[in-house]
Amino acid sequence: MSESSNPGYARRLGVLDATMVVVGGIIGAGIFLNPAVVAQRSESPGMIMLAWSLGGVFALAGAFIYAELGARRPQAGGGYVYLRESYGPLIAFLFGWIMLLVNYSGSIAAVAVTFASYACQVTGLPLPLVKPVAIGAIFLLAGINFFGIRAGALVQNLATILKLVAVIAVVVVGLAFSGIAPPPTAGAAATTSSLGSAMLPVLFAYSGWFYINNIAGEIREPQRNIPRALVLGMLTCTACYLLANYAYLHVLGQAGLAASTAPAAELMQRAFGSTGSLLIGAGIAISTFGFCNIAILGGSRMFQVMGADGVFFRATAHLHPTYRSPDVALAVLALWSAMLVLSGSYGQLLDYATIGDWIGSAMVAATLFYYRRREGTQTVFRAPLHPLLPLAFIAAVAFVVISSAIAQPRETLIGLGIIVLGVPAYYLWRFVYRPR
Repeated sequence: MSESSNPGYARRLGVLDATMVVVGGIIGAGIFLNPAVVAQRSESPGMIMLAWSLGGVFALAGAFIYAELGARRPQAGGGYVYLRESYGPLIAFLFGWIMLLVNYSGSIAAVAVTFASYACQVTGLPLPLVKPVAIGAIFLLAGINFFGIRAGALVQNLATILKLVAVIAVVVVGLAFSGIAPPPTAGAAATTSSLGSAMLPVLFAYSGWFYINNIAGEIREPQRNIPRALVLGMLTCTACYLLANYAYLHVLGQAGLAASTAPAAELMQRAFGSTGSLLIGAGIAISTFGFCNIAILGGSRMFQVMGADGVFFRATAHLHPTYRSPDVALAVLALWSAMLVLSGSYGQLLDYATIGDWIGSAMVAATLFYYRRREGTQTVFRAPLHPLLPLAFIAAVAFVVISSAIAQPRETLIGLGIIVLGVPAYYLWRFVYRPR
């Protein structure tokens, strides 16, 4: 057995823990802040609900694909492992390269700053403390995860439960509150161009289910529990997103939603005044804190596997002998994320990473063809509607990539440039850590 299969990880998470990871990886600040963008790009309330419904279908398709991949390879590393086995180490490294340099670290930095902004607002701390609080949160979460997967899962379970409570509060208050707008109706028929534009922020809001595959080596009965957690978690998130958007439309109407910079806060403020706004601010802080925990927990496992393969710092392959945590990988990820917070460049990096992130998702989905051809259909869980499901998923990702490239050509070119720079980096790592 290769070192990268991580026999040292301990399987300590059950299906509930795994489901919380899925939900926590998807629901961040987006559902509280970003539905306004979808409303701005939609022609009617009906189109808004259609966009969020189609996003849920797309995400469920991705979850089915990752469920089968996780059942076939229930080990740490997720997409990196699938790409390594299907396309070879270079392609897998490029995926890990963009995740390390930009995506995981940039997401942690950006969301940690969002957490700190709301935490300072709720507690009355001065704004100059936002960056120190963000960095403190990153190192706190890395320190908690140092003590093993159970410690990280306990934080995640609590944060996910609280963020679900916040979403439910928005929904209940929105449906009970007598707002200025009538309940949303179907409205005008959607055109392809406007629906496509509205779908972009929706698809980004639904991403994040893949974190569970990164920690597959620590889930009990993974062939059964990973698919269960992915499907259950995705259905939960889809229900939350649809109900929350219906509540926004019920209170604010499409015009009000499109004009709002923080629809959840505005909804709660209309119902409860400044107290409601403060409560939803606390909910957003908790939600973003939980997302940071997921990104740190999942990202560190991928980098540990890369270190074991000799395409990253060899020291990152280390597992703590007692807690079975990737202690060095956790430290590296936390340090780089904290540096991005200080530099303030995380927002730009995330723009640059968009193209690589979605291309990587499509390539990971395509590995299912490799495994089906090589190993057949004999597995505990099989994604339905093969090959139509992965083909449709890849086509949807292609749509997102092309749309992003048209909308942001400069960022797309820089993102492709970052990927290309990974080629010499790969050969450098292989040279430094080549077998002696």
